[in-house]
Amino acid sequence: MNNNTTEANMLVVTQENASRSGTSGVSWGAVLGGAVAAAALSLILLMLGAGLGLSAVSPWSYNATVMGISTIAWIGFTQLAASGIGGYIAGRLRTKWSNVHDNEVYFRDTAHGMLAWAVASLLTVGLLASAAQSMLSGAADAAGTAVTATAAVAGNVAGNAKVNPVDYFTDMLLRTEQTATDGAASNAGNNNGVRMEVGRILSTDIANGSLSPNDRDYLAKLVAQRTGMTQVDATKRVDAVFDQLNKSVSDAKNTAKVAADQARKAAANSALWMFVALLLGAFVASLAATLGGRQRDEAHVIV
Repeated sequence: MNNNTTEANMLVVTQENASRSGTSGVSWGAVLGGAVAAAALSLILLMLGAGLGLSAVSPWSYNATVMGISTIAWIGFTQLAASGIGGYIAGRLRTKWSNVHDNEVYFRDTAHGMLAWAVASLLTVGLLASAAQSMLSGAADAAGTAVTATAAVAGNVAGNAKVNPVDYFTDMLLRTEQTATDGAASNAGNNNGVRMEVGRILSTDIANGSLSPNDRDYLAKLVAQRTGMTQVDATKRVDAVFDQLNKSVSDAKNTAKVAADQARKAAANSALWMFVALLLGAFVASLAATLGGRQRDEAHVIV
């Protein structure tokens, strides 16, 4: 009973002294100092990890992958090291509290470490977001330049920089045994309307999921007139080309679904490990702050 009464009186006296002096239980200067140190060290370690290939992501890799063991280990080490340094600095630099119970000092030191870790995390996210935006912007500019150059070369060769994927299957339908020397090239301008019509038919039927009988017969007549094939052979060609086109579209859809599923799993896995790393960082920062605060109080007593 006497010990409890003494502790309660000490807390009351401490609160009265704090209210009279206007001092706060939080040393924001120490918190910000530890946070800045932790954010800077975290940024340096992440850059080092990227340089060593432990946490690098290529802007040309469009397939999301699960974080590797080396990346997870390096992110964990970065969090532990940066949070530990930041928490220790926050605890060591905080103002000494006079006439405060040891339990209250321990709680405040822990809170200082937690605050330093929280501010450092926000600073690091802001810095990394800015750096990532600059890197991706530069990569996008480079990619845009490369695509423009490629399209320009293709435009010089084919005469049209914009290529519709259905055009390839249109070519397959209307392909003849004649060569440009036989006069086929001279009639290219007259066949543009036919090619556009065939492309629209194929695009519409692919969107509907099947080739309608009327379109099938009409395309077979066009192919027969264009190539000189018999109606039966032209029909077989229409069926074969449409099946290839349908398979190509189905494969593209399946590939997109697989890529989306992989991206979802990779994002969930990365978020889980980032949560673990941040949780460890918060714990280490709080623990290091209590160590730094205790050492500061002991050094103050010696002096």
